[in-house]
Amino acid sequence: MLSDATRARFAREVAKYPAEQAQSAVMACLSIVQQEQGWVSREAELAVAGYLGLAPMAVHEVTTFYNMYNQQPVGKYKLNVCTNLPCQLRGGNEALAHLAQRLGVAMGGTTADGLFTLQQCECLGACADAPVMLVNDRNMCSFMSHDKLDQLVDGLKAAEGQA
Repeated sequence: MLSDATRARFAREVAKYPAEQAQSAVMACLSIVQQEQGWVSREAELAVAGYLGLAPMAVHEVTTFYNMYNQQPVGKYKLNVCTNLPCQLRGGNEALAHLAQRLGVAMGGTTADGLFTLQQCECLGACADAPVMLVNDRNMCSFMSHDKLDQLVDGLKAAEGQA
């Protein structure tokens, strides 16, 4: 399951911790798997657990706790819309519904062309900018009105030559 290159990357992460704390590299190892495969499968969790000497459930708990780990294949653009209370009060649920309608997918779904996956997420720590969303676990978008959501989708489609 793990290539020699992946094991080398794991080793570099594990080396950052004292020998008896190799398990501290679990998040970094899961990130490496996701970078290489696009998501973290149960098989990958088992491989990480074996490499780090952890119980498989301990790795699964990390994978399922954090939004940044994809537990199934996702589209090229993962759109996470915050639906915690501050964002809900300022239109987070409506933003999620608007994107679902615009993309033609249910929350948690991926468009037929594999371009977009739509998810809800927990607090992104920008409550004053609500409603907020995160694109590909990296780019925060604030004050996401329906117009701004449409511009975002149109811009990403244009970047893919699908405008």
